[in-house]
Amino acid sequence: MGQYTASQRKNVRILLIGDAGVGKTSLILSLVSEEYPEEVPPRAEEITIPANVTPEQVPTNIVDFSSVEQSDEALAAEINKAHVVCIVYAVDDDDSLDRITSHWLPLVRSTCSSSSSTNTDGEPDVARKPIVLVGNKIDLIEYSTIDSVLAIMEDYPEIESCVECSAKTLHNISEMFYYAQKAVLHPTSPLYIMEEQNLTPACKKSLVRIFKICDIDSDNLLNDYELNLFQRRCFNTPLQPQILDEVKSVIQKNVPDGIYNDAVTLQGFLFLHCLFIQRGRNETTWAVLRRFGYNDQLEMCKEYLRPALKIPPGSSTELSHRGQQFLIALFERYDRDGDGALSPEEHKMLFSTCPSPPWSYSTDIRKSCPTNSCGWVTLHGWLCRWTLMTLIDVVKTMEYLAYLGFNVHENDSQLVAIHVTRERRIDLAKRQSSRSVYKCHVIGPKGSGKTGLCRGFLIDDMSKLLGKEFKTNVVHCINSVQVYGQEKHLILRDIDVRHALDPLQPQEVNCDVACLVYDSSNPRSFEYVARIYIKYFAESKIPVMIVGTKCDLEERRQDYLMQPAEFCEKYKLLPPHLFSLKTNKKELYTKLATMAAFPRFQAAWILFYKHRYLRQFGLMTEDPKVWLKAGLGVAAATVLGFIVLKAISATGTHSR
Repeated sequence: MGQYTASQRKNVRILLIGDAGVGKTSLILSLVSEEYPEEVPPRAEEITIPANVTPEQVPTNIVDFSSVEQSDEALAAEINKAHVVCIVYAVDDDDSLDRITSHWLPLVRSTCSSSSSTNTDGEPDVARKPIVLVGNKIDLIEYSTIDSVLAIMEDYPEIESCVECSAKTLHNISEMFYYAQKAVLHPTSPLYIMEEQNLTPACKKSLVRIFKICDIDSDNLLNDYELNLFQRRCFNTPLQPQILDEVKSVIQKNVPDGIYNDAVTLQGFLFLHCLFIQRGRNETTWAVLRRFGYNDQLEMCKEYLRPALKIPPGSSTELSHRGQQFLIALFERYDRDGDGALSPEEHKMLFSTCPSPPWSYSTDIRKSCPTNSCGWVTLHGWLCRWTLMTLIDVVKTMEYLAYLGFNVHENDSQLVAIHVTRERRIDLAKRQSSRSVYKCHVIGPKGSGKTGLCRGFLIDDMSKLLGKEFKTNVVHCINSVQVYGQEKHLILRDIDVRHALDPLQPQEVNCDVACLVYDSSNPRSFEYVARIYIKYFAESKIPVMIVGTKCDLEERRQDYLMQPAEFCEKYKLLPPHLFSLKTNKKELYTKLATMAAFPRFQAAWILFYKHRYLRQFGLMTEDPKVWLKAGLGVAAATVLGFIVLKAISATGTHSR
């Protein structure tokens, strides 16, 4: 469910220290036996309390210390192993109370400091161990020492709480160990600065993010519906109207701008959590923080951001329907002017719950997915860009879905937002792909026009790109195309080949379809792609389309042992597709997507085009035996294959 609670901690280790004779051992034995021991040993053995008998449902180890039986080194080791330290004093012994500040607190601090690591500045990180002050033997006096202890707490922020109890009468014994547990599971110091009586910056930052995620209508207020939804998500229970009114009344009384139009403002929300902590209700704020993915250091949990996702070799990752619906709702929520696009300011606000946007709005968005005339990302472009990130970096997609509140809004892990496709070998065996997102590598020499080919995929009028220099290093472009009546996303990756002998890396070769690009007006351009094809694709099962760009210019004879058409004929490729930004014809992209969707029908395509060529020039034989023989090599081309073929050929081979 994506929910992280205190119960996920494996155990809590409590250490009791203090002067001899203050009653440490008696407290432990009284808790276990529920009666005061007449004979007390120097030290109690370590005991383990099962999870099912503790309030927080966490196994608890209680450790005693005796200066008679143990050394200073053993004490230091136990302090470091403990999750919380209970410093016990006798309420009827002023010396034991004074020794809290003169000996025990400095000892715990120095022990933790000497064992702590260094931070990024090379200075030691002082790991302050949570501490509970315990005044034992309250049955011997008729006054309280709490006022003296509260003064100590102001100087030592690591002190989580204090309690007076009696091992003899069992008064507050259970409460003492509950407070110790609570100091570990719901610590105060990460949330609250005692001396300032205010939330820590990290806590404020986390709560501001939570407020924004819960503010569904983005009006900077939490109305009754949003507060009820928040209550259900965090505590699995509705907020009763009477309690809601009381909460608002408390906020209004203490924070003048905490309520606006009968809804809770950010200031009111922060005050409410500050009040919880001041009243010792840390667990309430921690329940909220953990529900939204935070750990004890108020950082997003690794498991919350990046849940384990199994991706078999040959499979790819796409957005599921739930993932798409969440992103559509998010887009519409922040498209405040309803113009169907996100302005830079709207885009910035949308990602304000994240450490930073996942991409650059000024360069990446405008160069990688469809936008409007202002260069602002449209809903279609928004889904395209997420589709791109999900295919090439699914971990990043899951992280940002978590930052944006998917886990909370959907009440589930972001794994349900991801669809893992079946393995490619199965697609090849079935001669049809079940995927909806395909990767096409556009490979060619510098200056061949491949970047223009990629960018032309994003805009309606490709002629606007004529003569334009492409200086940005955005290498992926994505848009959708119709393949046999179904919407498919095609990702074009721009890959430079500076020299024919430059090696391509495996990740530059592996794709669903390859588009090898040469400049038809440059006689030396085709040699590059010919060598690339022979070296990397001739023996592979990857469909390949050879494209001659700039066909609006004079076509030049290529300085290679074969001309492009002859080369394609020899290697059983489709005839070269001639392409120009000037003509603004986009059938190339549909062809590439169709080849990716039906990767095993290349032989059928060749036969079809040869058949059409012979008919065109009156060379078609009527002898069915000839075509029967020719068809033996492509017997595997089923009826579906030819239907797909017609879809490809409907627009013609050339884009002149």
